[in-house]
Amino acid sequence: MAVEELQSIIKRCQILEEQDFKEEDFGLFQLAGQKCIEEGHIDQLLEIIQNEKNKVIIKNMGWNLVGPVVRCLLWKEREDDDKRKVYFLILDILVKLCSPKELLLGLLELIEEPSGKQISQSILLLLQPLQTVIQKLHNKAYSIGLALSTLWNQLSLLPVPYSKEQIQMDDYGLCQCCKALIEFIKPFVEEVIDNKENSLENEKLKDELLKFCFKSLKCPLLTAQFLEQSEEDGNDPFRYFASEIIGFLSAIEHPFPKMIFNHGRKKRTWNYLEFEEEEDKQLADSMASLAYLIFVQGICIDQLPMVLSPLYLLQLNMGHIEVFLQRTEESVISKGLELLENSLLRIEDNSLLYQYLEIKSFLTVPQGLVKVMTLCPIETLRKKSLAMLQLYISKLDSQGKYTLFRCLLNTSRHSGVEAFIIQNIKNQIDMSLKRTHNKKWFTGPQLISLLDLVLFLPEGAETDLLQNSDRIMASLNLLRYLVIKDNENDNQTGLWTELGNIENNFLKPLHIGLNMSKAHYEAEIKNSQEAQKSKDLCSIAVGGEEIPNMPPEMQLKVLHSALFTFDLIESVLARVEELIEMKTKSTSEENIDIK
Repeated sequence: MAVEELQSIIKRCQILEEQDFKEEDFGLFQLAGQKCIEEGHIDQLLEIIQNEKNKVIIKNMGWNLVGPVVRCLLWKEREDDDKRKVYFLILDILVKLCSPKELLLGLLELIEEPSGKQISQSILLLLQPLQTVIQKLHNKAYSIGLALSTLWNQLSLLPVPYSKEQIQMDDYGLCQCCKALIEFIKPFVEEVIDNKENSLENEKLKDELLKFCFKSLKCPLLTAQFLEQSEEDGNDPFRYFASEIIGFLSAIEHPFPKMIFNHGRKKRTWNYLEFEEEEDKQLADSMASLAYLIFVQGICIDQLPMVLSPLYLLQLNMGHIEVFLQRTEESVISKGLELLENSLLRIEDNSLLYQYLEIKSFLTVPQGLVKVMTLCPIETLRKKSLAMLQLYISKLDSQGKYTLFRCLLNTSRHSGVEAFIIQNIKNQIDMSLKRTHNKKWFTGPQLISLLDLVLFLPEGAETDLLQNSDRIMASLNLLRYLVIKDNENDNQTGLWTELGNIENNFLKPLHIGLNMSKAHYEAEIKNSQEAQKSKDLCSIAVGGEEIPNMPPEMQLKVLHSALFTFDLIESVLARVEELIEMKTKSTSEENIDIK
């Protein structure tokens, strides 16, 4: 029935001129054609489409059949091969005959329809027809821009495979789509290269390709994981995609060295207004991704000048590292840490001048490392961040270390981080005392100014000693070291001049705080023991936070652990005060003997 209806409509339209086709004819043709497909009369439909007499009718009305044909190919995967061959043949004829403008919009709508795993199936099926249609259009820049934007919006919905196994499985088809996209874009890149006139249309086409390259650097390449080069054997789809994208940049006259060196400058590398609107939204992420691909993965690195100094490359990459560390995805943070390590390992220890810390990213990157160390839920990234902060400190000159320590002590609110910084200060003092020159920053007045940030309790005797125990222990150990290493008569560190202030601001409040804390926890232990007798659940406050409904035996363990920490602090404090007394008494006796 459907075939007869379609033949009847075609018979009526065959005697009409192209301009005389009515809207009603289009609607009836579409309905009858869809029925033929739904009822499985595809061989008869193919005959009608292939009939030379129907060429004008198919050219004007056939694009309406593309959607039903594509949906059959997508949803009826179990159809036998012969039927699928007919569907593909119908699609191929329609793409060649029908209006490219109508086809473009129809194909893009079909690409936008699916979700989940069907996104990649749709893209892989329609990329070739889409390429054919766009090549027939005159306004290529607009068409390719529209197509690439639609494709990227859909691809960005797909999860990026993380492990080697996920990449090989490619469940959602993203890896296949990346490879297919390269083949889709190549003819348009070649067209830009071959066009020597640099017409306005050609410039617009360049800009559309440039926008897509930058979008691709952000997604999927910003979060994509790369296989170890020893493992990949040329089969890493993301490395292939990245290499081609970077190659396209050079082909359309935007080579990546030019982009990297101009990034961040006020002068634009490109002039196309529409791209500038995109720039603020994604350029920072894209440039960071590009830097990682070049310097860590080594893609196209041979195109960079070999004369660039390691310090220049570090400065170039610090802004990108900052971008990576601001994100929360494991793979992105990991890339930032890798890029930082790659940049720092090129530099000699103690060679990074303090003036570099005047550049914003040289202070925000170590602060970003602290955030990862303290807030990231992934242990390997926390440990790597700690190692990178230590590596960064080792590269700074003495004044740079001093400046960074002050900054981190003023901005960090984490006892463990502060303890780490204090240990580094101790190490620098030790090295300074052994030197005969360059001692300014970790001895004398400069050191005293730094110790003011270390040897004090933030809230005096009311400070939560348990929450600040790491910092307090590190401070006491530093003070013990100073008392042992620096004699009162030498006073290289300035400690003995400031001893009165240290006692008033640190040692005495610490004594009072310990007495109050121990009394509080001893009372809590007594309450817990009574609760244990009655078998009641109870809540306690540890480190300023209430822990509710804890069994009494578990509560006792927590409370005894806190008391053990206080005893440890008290023991070190007693040893420090004993050493101070011994040193001052010894110095007094020496002075008496001299007289």
